[in-house]
Parts: sequence; C-alpha cells; structure tokens
Amino acid sequence: MLAFERILCIRLDNIGDVVMSSPAIRALKETFQAHTTLLTSSMAAPVAGSIPEIDETIIFDVPWVQQPNSEHDLLQMAALLEEKRFDLAVIFTVYSQNPLPAAMLAYLAHIPIRLAYCRENPYQLLTHWIPEQEPYQFIRHQVRRDLDLVANIGADTTSETLSLSINEDRWQHIRELLLHYGADPFKPWIILHPGVSDAKRQYPLEEWIKTGRLLKEQLQLPLLITGNLQEREQAQELQEAIGDGCYNIAGELDIEDFIVLLRHSRLVISVNTGTVHLAAAMQTPVIVLYALTNPQHTPWKVPSSVLYFDVPEALRSRNEVVRYVYDLCKQEQYPLASPENILQQAKDLSQFAETLLN
Repeated sequence: MLAFERILCIRLDNIGDVVMSSPAIRALKETFQAHTTLLTSSMAAPVAGSIPEIDETIIFDVPWVQQPNSEHDLLQMAALLEEKRFDLAVIFTVYSQNPLPAAMLAYLAHIPIRLAYCRENPYQLLTHWIPEQEPYQFIRHQVRRDLDLVANIGADTTSETLSLSINEDRWQHIRELLLHYGADPFKPWIILHPGVSDAKRQYPLEEWIKTGRLLKEQLQLPLLITGNLQEREQAQELQEAIGDGCYNIAGELDIEDFIVLLRHSRLVISVNTGTVHLAAAMQTPVIVLYALTNPQHTPWKVPSSVLYFDVPEALRSRNEVVRYVYDLCKQEQYPLASPENILQQAKDLSQFAETLLN
C-alpha cells in the first residue's frame, strides 16, 4: 500500500467546491495519517479553517480561473510548493475542467505522485491518470466523484457526510445582530440566499419577491436575507419588496458566523451556490433553486428539495462539455422553481425540521 507524509490537495474554485471535496480530503487524512495542505483560491480559503482535516492552507488565484496572475507568479508558487516537499498531489476538478494546468504546477514543484481525472493522455504530468468518463458515460455527484478519485490510491473514510467545525461562541454576536435588526433569535426563521458568484445561476428578483411574500403569508416565519457585502444592495431591494418580517443581514457575517447561523436555522432557500453545501454540512434542510448548469452539485445527504430553472441563452456556457449536459437536462421533466412549488416544499421541509427538533 502507498504511504504519504505530506499531501497537497488542489481545489482551485469556490467555497462549495472545497466543502464537497472535504469527505475525500478526510479519506486521505484518515487513511494515510498525513499532513494535509489545501491549495485553493482566495474565494474559497475562508472555509478551509472550518474543515478539521485541513492542516494548512495555501492561497493562490490561478490564471485559468479568471484571476489576474502572471507566469512569474506561477513559477514562484511552484518553487514554494517544492520547498514544502509534498509527496502526493491530488487535483480535484469537475468533469468540464482540464486538470493539466494544475498538474503542470505540481510537476514543476517536483511532487512525485500526481493524481487526477483527465480526458486526454497527460503523459508525464500525471503519475496516476484516471481516464475521465463523465459526463458522456455517467454523471456522479461531485462528492462521490472526489471520493472515487482518492479511492484509486487506497484512501477511504468511515464517514462520507459533509461536516464543518463550528464555534458556538459566535452565537452571542449573531443573537445581538438579529436583535439589532428587530428579529427574534429565539424563534425559528427561514434563510433566503439569492446571491450568486455566476450570473447564469441567478434566480429572477421578481420571483424571489413573490416567493418571500408567499412564505411570509403562509408560514408566518421571519425571513433572513443573507449574502456578502457586494450583494447587500440587491438584498435590500428584496427585503423592502417583501416588507415586515423580512430582515436584510447581507454583509454582516463572516464565514464562521454564517455557518453557526445556518446551524440554528429552520430552513435554507438558496440558489445553487456554496450556501447549499454549508447548510448540508450543518444538516439544515435546504431548498435549492437550481439553474440547469452542473447537475452533480445538489445537496449531499441532507433533507432537501431541488427545483430547477433555465439559463438564459446569452449566459449559457461555451464549454462543449457543459453544453452537452445542458442539452441532456433540457430533455428531463424536472420540477420547476416556481414560487408556488417553493412554498410547498418549504411547508414540507419546515414541518420535517420541526419534527426533528421536537
């Protein structure tokens, strides 16, 4: 059996991607008892501190994920990674991504074992090449894909769930914040999370407004609108349109606060973004308003409902792999993300959550 002392996990995307890779990182940690480092983007790095299996985080915004870096930055990073003396690099990707730029970085860092899925023959860039079969032969959930990847070198785990460490000391600050905005922190609430990092996953604002009004009228539970600071203006517009009983706290919480808030929430309603996977890690029921983009990113092992909406033609990906999957999804009869359907799912999941709490 292979043995490793210093493992580099490369996951260069966003918060949700890192959270979905965490069971595979746990498998590496449990199997090899190695020091585990995550190489990730500045967007995803804040969540790394809440993943117990990650010992160290290196932040690097690579140029192949729309970040402004130069070849000099790449060579500097390769030198830094070489200094760390990793003996294994695992490159986590979605099936539409090419792992070879990251593999080249690991190759330049002289990491002796390099593992990834790849559609084309990587020759020397990967020592452990797993031929890419998705999406043309099958599509797996991203968590399963990542677990299957590390299983190729003998890594497994006793727990395949998403899990994050939480700091309940943050609850006092959150409670004071909710009181400041006029919300009662001792009564159940529903989170609405409309913000996205990718415009193609944006659910229309007018539909959010209809949904919020229906939820408030039918369930009579407070609604908390969350998001980052850049999303606060949109959140304010939504809050004002829904009216009393709806509170805009976008931009008020860091990632640790947000995780604790999710843990205390009755239900989360979100577009398909990192919030969905944070909620799943907290075992908080979630409704996802899911753009027809990456069907492998639905909630993992948590009470949930997935409702779908189309992507405007002008925003559809030019990536032929993504377009192939989009055409497949269009042929399916998925439940639609209408305000009425959201309300019905919210009733069902809210009652389920109340039963669990009781």
